[in-house]
Amino acid sequence: MRTPLILLATASLAACSPPVPDDTSGVGFGSYDEYQQGQIVRDQQLRRGSPVVTGPLAAEQGAPQTEAQATAAAAVAAIQPGGQSPVQTARVDPNNVAISDEQDFDAVASRQTIESDAQRRARQSAQYQVVQPTAVPERPTGGTPTPIEFALQVRHPLGQKVYSRSPFGAGKLAENCAAYASPELAQDAFLKAGGPDKDSLKLDPDGDGYACAWNPGKYRQLVRN
Repeated sequence: MRTPLILLATASLAACSPPVPDDTSGVGFGSYDEYQQGQIVRDQQLRRGSPVVTGPLAAEQGAPQTEAQATAAAAVAAIQPGGQSPVQTARVDPNNVAISDEQDFDAVASRQTIESDAQRRARQSAQYQVVQPTAVPERPTGGTPTPIEFALQVRHPLGQKVYSRSPFGAGKLAENCAAYASPELAQDAFLKAGGPDKDSLKLDPDGDGYACAWNPGKYRQLVRN
C-alpha cells in the first residue's frame, strides 16, 4: 500500500515542477546560432565599410533579431518622430586614429611596404634614448643628527642620566613639550638647539638626551630586525 502512495506523490511533484529553461539562450539574447549569424553579418559590414548597426536597427541590415529585440524596436519607433530610432550608427573610418587596424594584413599592406616599414622602425630607433645611471648623492655628514641618526648613535636606555642639567629645568617641562605636536618633533628641535649636550629649550631635564620622553627604541628594534 505504501509503494503506490509514494509513486503517486512523486508523479504529482513532477507534474508541478516548472519546465527546465533552454540553456542555449539567455535573458535578452537569442540562441548561440543566432549570435554567430549576427557576428558574420557585422564582420561583412566592417569589411565593406558600411554602417555598423546594433540593437533594434540590426534587422534592417540583415542581422537576426530575437522577439525581445523586435518588441523593443517597435516601442522605440513609436515614440520617435517619424519613426526614427535613436540608435546611433558608426561607419568605419580608416582615418580614425582611435581605431587601430595594425592586425589587419590587407589594410596595412595597402599603405605600407617592407621598405617603408623598415624606415619607420629606423626612425623609432633613432628616437630611442638610453639614460645612463648616475651615482646617488651622498648624505652630508658633520651636521646636526636627525632623531633617527641620534637613536642609532647612542645606546643608553630612556631615563638614564648622561648629560648634566640644571636642577631648575623641570618646572615647565609639560608646558614646553606641549608646544610640539609629537615627541619626535620635540627631539628634532632639541637636537637642533644644541642637544643633547645643552638643553636651552628645557625639554630634557633628566639629562638622558631624549626630549619629552622621546623613545629611540623603535628605531633600534628596526635595525636589529
